[in-house]
Amino acid sequence: MTGTAIAMMIVALLIVWGGLVASILYLRSRPEVSTDLVEDPDLVADDSARWSQPHPDRDL
Repeated sequence: MTGTAIAMMIVALLIVWGGLVASILYLRSRPEVSTDLVEDPDLVADDSARWSQPHPDRDL
């Protein structure tokens, strides 16, 4: 490998790994926390109705 190729490889590695480290540090300092923990009542009702029915692939 030539010196230019090694230098470009180092620059590319620094950009990729530096971006990864920067994004991890950013997400650790500002996590996306959802305060909306309430589930949609329609989805809960659908799940409850589906739970009472037999499995569609299972032989009865």
